[in-house]
Amino acid sequence: AMASGGQRVVLITGCSSGIGLRLAVLLAQDAKKRYYVVATMRDLRKKGRLEEEAGDTLNKTLTIRALDVCSDESVTQCLDGIQDRRVDVLINNAGIGQIGPIESLGMPEMQKVFETNFFGAVRMIKAVLPDMKRRKSGHIVVMSSVMGLQGIVFNDIYSASKFAMEGFCESLAVQLLKFNINVSLIEPGPVNTEFEMKLMEEVGKSEFPGADADTVHYFKNVYLPASHEIFVTLGQSPDTVAKATARVIEMSRPVFRCQTNALYTPLVAMKYADESGNLSVRTFYNLLFNYGTLFHLSMSALRCLTCSCFRRRSVYPS
Repeated sequence: AMASGGQRVVLITGCSSGIGLRLAVLLAQDAKKRYYVVATMRDLRKKGRLEEEAGDTLNKTLTIRALDVCSDESVTQCLDGIQDRRVDVLINNAGIGQIGPIESLGMPEMQKVFETNFFGAVRMIKAVLPDMKRRKSGHIVVMSSVMGLQGIVFNDIYSASKFAMEGFCESLAVQLLKFNINVSLIEPGPVNTEFEMKLMEEVGKSEFPGADADTVHYFKNVYLPASHEIFVTLGQSPDTVAKATARVIEMSRPVFRCQTNALYTPLVAMKYADESGNLSVRTFYNLLFNYGTLFHLSMSALRCLTCSCFRRRSVYPS
């Protein structure tokens, strides 16, 4: 991979679909040609869609490389293929989901979520930091989630991996400012991607062995329909999140946190409005289990009151 003079080398993980794919294409097609994008994915057999959408930027301002964030060898091999191993902007986007009753999830499954979502990002950061510190320049961007700020029912392990990433980055950001390296957390709410839809379909068919009948009932008949409604009402497109991320990268003093969905902000704010924590926990509980009608009416009202352009609007800190 070779950038021309003045171009910032941007390495993005998890580019086979969704936010990663959209962000890679968006930056590669930048009118001012400010970026040279190294778009990576674990399985290069899935590169067809990215190649198609990249168009004439392919092998000019965008190159596709294999990279498995769970493998030291893979990370080293990918970085060795970049001129001087120089990465100006690292975007940790690779991630996997895991939802369902905790009793039905095996320990290896849950460890895999952490290995990808948390340790995968840590592995990437460790690999690029020595060069960034030497140059006293760099930007580390992590695709987090509002689920790293507010735990969501039946998303225990996914939320935990994002909470871990948030804490790690808060600590790291303070250290790295001394080296003129910025850290930014991008925190989308629900995002309508093929990944999310496929996950919902798969879990809807599962029998969840190990979980009691009541828990499975609540999961399938309360949580899944509510989740679907939230995605329909509040969900953003991957393109919207990609544009929000690009805006953060372009900032002269990048923000540490960027919540991309203005409609989701009040739900997160409840947690900080009450130091006991009861407000957010009991509000979510009541909306799911006691006031289902109110929940559905609220979602319907939001759909009526917000036009599609507002629903897809991102919060761009100035």
